[in-house]
Amino acid sequence: MKNMLLATAATALFAGAAGAEEVKLGLHLGFTGPLESMAPDIAAGGEAAAKEVSESGNFLDGSTVVTSRSDTTCIDAAASVAAAERQVAEGAKVMVGGQCSGETIATLERVAIPNGVMMISPSATSPALSTIEDNGLFFRTAPSDARQGEVIAQLLNEKGVESIAITYTNNDYGKGLADSIQAAYEGLGGSVTTSAAHDDGKADYSAEVAALAAAGGDALVVAGYVDQGGSGVTRGALDTGAFDMFVFPDGMVSDSLTERFGSEIDGSIGINPAADGDGPARFAEVAEANGFTPTSAYAAEAYDAAALILLSMQAAGSSDPNEAKAHVMDVANAPGEQILPGDLAKGLELLAAGEDIDYVGASSVEMVEPGETAGSYRETTITDGELEVVGFH
Repeated sequence: MKNMLLATAATALFAGAAGAEEVKLGLHLGFTGPLESMAPDIAAGGEAAAKEVSESGNFLDGSTVVTSRSDTTCIDAAASVAAAERQVAEGAKVMVGGQCSGETIATLERVAIPNGVMMISPSATSPALSTIEDNGLFFRTAPSDARQGEVIAQLLNEKGVESIAITYTNNDYGKGLADSIQAAYEGLGGSVTTSAAHDDGKADYSAEVAALAAAGGDALVVAGYVDQGGSGVTRGALDTGAFDMFVFPDGMVSDSLTERFGSEIDGSIGINPAADGDGPARFAEVAEANGFTPTSAYAAEAYDAAALILLSMQAAGSSDPNEAKAHVMDVANAPGEQILPGDLAKGLELLAAGEDIDYVGASSVEMVEPGETAGSYRETTITDGELEVVGFH
């Protein structure tokens, strides 16, 4: 890699004659829809990295980065595609997004691949994205739900939970995660009494709750969206006494969860991607300086997504995503000097000098093929109506 980086750095020196440019980074996220409460801080994470790079003066011979937001809705693939097409028409070459798996797949296939746009999603976790034909243009800083299912199954087994019912949002994300949890849990000897879909946007989930209650189980796994049907099923289960122990995967874990249910869900478990170590502490400083909450779901992964996009451009000596995409894995992994949040100016300098970097970032990034993070998960319990971090897996 060293010789390759030296060559690209030399290319960048000659490219300086062409002058600096303005690189447009799209933030393609679900600002409306079932995860709208998460989207603002996810966007803020990406914007913080872009600002840090732009203000450093070290990016592509003094080039600057501008960001723009577009709404995927999370659940309307046609709306997501149309919004992404507008981003591209307005000059976006790269995007942080999408936020939810189904609309991410649609945008990748119908916009990014035909237009040569690189996407790094901070939160689309469907296992289907691991095998999609993407021309090397798609990456993600959130781990696949294949891994999340294993973590949840292991936790349930350790806690002596012998049987579960699963409710999942009726889309690519929900089905993929539910299947992953069931396979891993049954592989450890657990019993899944039922795994049933629920549709988002309904006013009444009594029928779904009745079916889950009839199947029974020691706990209910809610693989849904906190601003949509996942909370609707949880409310119904609480009101009827069908379950008093819940397991909430990543789509449910946010401040909105405890604002809705408080101490009613005390003793339940939450699981979402997050890292331990120096990266989160440094990211907290960045978040405080930029006015958003560092522990918000996927905000750290969005910072890392934007940082990786821009650092890979620097490594390539070009803002062309078809050049930059070949450098994402190298920038993200060892060997090289470790780069944490707040270190992006240093990372840009090292790359310009032909040196290697190992981008650790806010979420302990370690990329594995086909361009996704290996993943670390934070375990929380709900105690006195608040999310309490109890460990990492």
